[in-house]
Amino acid sequence: MAEGNDTVVNQGFQGPGLDLDAVQQFSNQRVVMVVEDDHDTLNLLKLTLRSAGMNVVGAYDGKQAIRKWSEANPNIVLLDLMMPEMDGWDTLGQLRAITDTPIIILSALGQSENIVRGLNEGADDYVTKPFQNNELVARVEAALRRAGPQSDNNHLMLPEHDLTIDLETHQVSLAGQDIELTPREFSVFAALAKRHPKPVAYQNIAEEVWGEDSPKIRERIKWIVYLLRQKIEDDPKEPKIILNKVRFGYQLAT
Repeated sequence: MAEGNDTVVNQGFQGPGLDLDAVQQFSNQRVVMVVEDDHDTLNLLKLTLRSAGMNVVGAYDGKQAIRKWSEANPNIVLLDLMMPEMDGWDTLGQLRAITDTPIIILSALGQSENIVRGLNEGADDYVTKPFQNNELVARVEAALRRAGPQSDNNHLMLPEHDLTIDLETHQVSLAGQDIELTPREFSVFAALAKRHPKPVAYQNIAEEVWGEDSPKIRERIKWIVYLLRQKIEDDPKEPKIILNKVRFGYQLAT
C-alpha cells in the first residue's frame, strides 16, 4: 500500500485521468490496469494514477485481469502477487503469453528471490510495498518511455492480410471491404489479432471472451472459427488466414 501524502508531479501527462471502471469510455490518454485484491489499495492507486493524468482500470484477481485486459487494452499493468482465484505469478505468465505490454509488480514480498523471479518471468519492474506515490508514478512513466511510442490502441492493422480491425467500433475490413461479424465472432477474432503473430491457446481465448475455460466453451470457439472462415477466407476448407495449431489453438498467419 502506498504511504505518505506527497504531491504527485505530473511530467508526462496532461489533465486528470479517468476511472474507466466508472465511466466505461476511453480517451486518448494512456491506460493503466491495476490488479490488486485489496479494495482500499486499489482505490488509492487509481486516485494516485488519475492525479498524474493517466486513465485507470482495476481488477481484483487474475481472472478478471485477463478478461479486462482485452476490453481496456492497457498500455501498462500494475500487478499484485498475493491474490485469490489466480495469483500474480499465474497472471504474469498468462499476460506474458498474450502481450508485451509493460508489467510492474507491486508486492509486499520484498525478498530478493521473489524480485529475481518476477523479473525473470517477464516483469519490467518490481516495486515493494509500502512505496511512495511519486516513486510509483515515476516508475510507470519510465516503463512507458522504455516501451516506446504507442500507436492507436483502438486500431490494429495486419498489412500482410490487408486486414484492419477497429477495437472501438468493432469494424473489420478485408481488402477494403467491411466484414460483418457478430459480437462473439469479433471478440474471438480480436483475441487472435491482438496477439498476432503469436499462436493463441484455447484457454486464453476462452478466458478472454467467456471469462472461463471448459470443454463446452472450446467447442464454441471451434464453431466460431468455422463461421469466421466462411466470412474471411477465400477457401474456408483451405484457410490461409486463421490457421490451426494442433491441440493448442489458433494463429493468424504471418
